[in-house]
Amino acid sequence: MHDACFALHFITYLTHFSAHLSPSNQMMGQEHISYINKYDTLSIAYLCDPNESSLETALAMAEGSPATFEKESELLDQVNEIDLLVIASPNFMHTPQLLRWGQHHITILCEKPAAISEKQVNALKAAQAHLKANIWIAMEYRFMPAINKLVQLLPHIGPIKKVAIRENRYPFLTKIEEWNKDVDKSGDTLVEKCCHFFDLFRLITAMEMASCVSKVHRGLLSDHYGYDVTDDKVIPIIDSAYVLLDFEPDAPGKNASQQSVLGCLELCMFAEGSRHQEEIIVTGMRGRLEAYLPENKVFLYQRPTSLWTDKSKPPPQGSFSEEVFDCSDLRQVYDFVDELPSMHAGYHYCSTAIEWKYLIDAIHDAAEGGKFVPKVSLDDGIKAVEMGIAGLNNITNGDSTSTNVTAHISKSEDNLLNLVLNSAVFDELKLNVQQ
Repeated sequence: MHDACFALHFITYLTHFSAHLSPSNQMMGQEHISYINKYDTLSIAYLCDPNESSLETALAMAEGSPATFEKESELLDQVNEIDLLVIASPNFMHTPQLLRWGQHHITILCEKPAAISEKQVNALKAAQAHLKANIWIAMEYRFMPAINKLVQLLPHIGPIKKVAIRENRYPFLTKIEEWNKDVDKSGDTLVEKCCHFFDLFRLITAMEMASCVSKVHRGLLSDHYGYDVTDDKVIPIIDSAYVLLDFEPDAPGKNASQQSVLGCLELCMFAEGSRHQEEIIVTGMRGRLEAYLPENKVFLYQRPTSLWTDKSKPPPQGSFSEEVFDCSDLRQVYDFVDELPSMHAGYHYCSTAIEWKYLIDAIHDAAEGGKFVPKVSLDDGIKAVEMGIAGLNNITNGDSTSTNVTAHISKSEDNLLNLVLNSAVFDELKLNVQQ
């Protein structure tokens, strides 16, 4: 760190990094900048983006006078002056950038997903133990007030048996060169979008997925996404899906058939105007929790008590209870709200603001001699991607096929992955940026 107050003076925003890009809104990168601006202990020293319009937009938002670069190699030359790197690039760039920057003693906040293909996942797993950087994967859904409250209340419902997550939403927004509609750049929808939800399944169940099966639709939004005007033989991204999952405890001596948890993910990308965009329902042996967004409320139900005496009839109204938690008041969820700067809600119900609070605390703890403990580790990010890839590899309905994602990266970046996968000692590799 660069002063006694552990101020993060060197924050880098590495945005959509690819050649010949056209302007886009860059929603997540701009959201990060808007929160960084709120903290007196943070300052943005550098911005890197090959797209002039995107770079100008970021520069106009950032407070102070950060230096700007168009090439990642120019930014990497400044690595010794950087405390925290924010990676908000297209999905297919995340793994190569983590491998390059992860060799340095810095902190990295990397947008999800950590990887998009099996090869990228394997490269990260091979390198993971040798990376020097403190890495935090930005899966901020964990910190959405209603979702976090639901997790806090899990002990009230007894052993969990079923978890259902539903997202009813609008189609993907326009991005630079529409990379988020390209399977080999996004990882496809079950990775690009649903890694958030797979992460939540793991968080809620405290178990790992044992198996899954998927039913999906592709191409329903071809006109909306512009596939119909391209000459390429494009594989459309997934527009709707059901993924059924089994979670089993990894503990000896337990009967997995009795202790397992069933999961169901439902995704619809053409459901604008739905009452709820996200719904999470967790059912235990003693009760049930329901979280709804954007309503931002959690409902806790307790199963019938001893008042249900006549089992030949449905339980009477007074035999079970309902408790409602309004999480639009952050004080219902977090005890450090007064420590936050005046924040806007952003696109994710204040969850990105909460993420930054936790991240700054983790950096301060490490600077004072403690251990850097991310709320969402690189391992968490990898496992969420692996679940998405498993969903893609286990599509069973006849009108859609599984896809083998080959990440769209340059030859030098593919060589980087090969070096990591083929080298016994990652620390000895000289993995330089080649543009």
